[in-house]
Amino acid sequence: MKRITILAASLLLGAAICSAETIAASDGRISWIGRTETTTEGAVSFDWSATTLRLRFSGTALELKCRDTNADWFNLWVDTPQGPQATSAFKVKGDTTITLFKGKKGLHEVIIQKRTEGEQGTAIFESFSTDGRFLDAPKPHSRLIEFIGDSYTCGYGTEAPSRDDPFKPETENPALTYADIVARFFDAEAVHISHSGRGVVRNYDDFNQQDNMVKLYAQTYDQHCEKAWTPGYTPDLVVIYLGTNDFSTGRQPHLDYWCSGYAALLRQVRAFHGEQVPIILMASKANEQMGLYVRAAGERSGVGNLHYCIINESAHNDTSDLGASWHPNYRGHRKIASILAPYVASVTGWDFPFKPYE
Repeated sequence: MKRITILAASLLLGAAICSAETIAASDGRISWIGRTETTTEGAVSFDWSATTLRLRFSGTALELKCRDTNADWFNLWVDTPQGPQATSAFKVKGDTTITLFKGKKGLHEVIIQKRTEGEQGTAIFESFSTDGRFLDAPKPHSRLIEFIGDSYTCGYGTEAPSRDDPFKPETENPALTYADIVARFFDAEAVHISHSGRGVVRNYDDFNQQDNMVKLYAQTYDQHCEKAWTPGYTPDLVVIYLGTNDFSTGRQPHLDYWCSGYAALLRQVRAFHGEQVPIILMASKANEQMGLYVRAAGERSGVGNLHYCIINESAHNDTSDLGASWHPNYRGHRKIASILAPYVASVTGWDFPFKPYE
């Protein structure tokens, strides 16, 4: 089993901490945001992008015992708000123990967010250990937004310096997406149910058509269809940003077929979260027909409390606003967030704060 130190004094790199208390990852003193499954051993298993946990402890060190079915990247914030700039990032591959913090004695708060999406791996967090003691879980924000989407919502390539760069897992970062930016703007939690290349009825370039977002949305895991999701939260708002892959590679689905698939997704959202939760349907600038298709799907679905936000072709430019493979970088996502945020305020009735989109 590997041992990794993320934050530590130079003389203590890789050293195991002297544990005074160890708790399972499913312990009530840890707050989880997103879709997870608790194993019989008390571990927490998950694969959706942006799945997040928070915990607090008193001591000088914190250690995580975990494993991954492949290799996943994570954001780590220590004693700082969950903003666009994490304290550090770390990678989990195989069975490992990671020292997340080693420093000054005191009260500390730690936030961990899964950067990579389900295709990169399933993470299993087994336990946390400290040389002090664990405190009650931090209270989550009172507001919660569920975002359903594709690579834009995953944060595909957000940290790549150029649109010509290929995708690399380490440049994927949901903390820099329009979704997390909007959530932070309204002091809300964000749940991402998203997978790169997936559409409503047609995936990118007709790849693996049966695993579209209508199917994936009903699952506990992105990559494991055998486990249906049983809702464990009720969002204040759902935002759906899909369609770019349906209209990819110069093709588009038949309108009736598209509307039927989109209606199935909307009915599943209603089945999970009830009739009262508002849903914002977004359409991107990728195809001029997409906005018409999205509105037609909503109107034909018979589902109520729907709202529309169309991102036009001037929303972000094709040079400085792009990261890997022509996907938005942080700058591009901030522009998308600035368009979506007023709709969120109007639909929910939340106050529209005077502060930057970060």
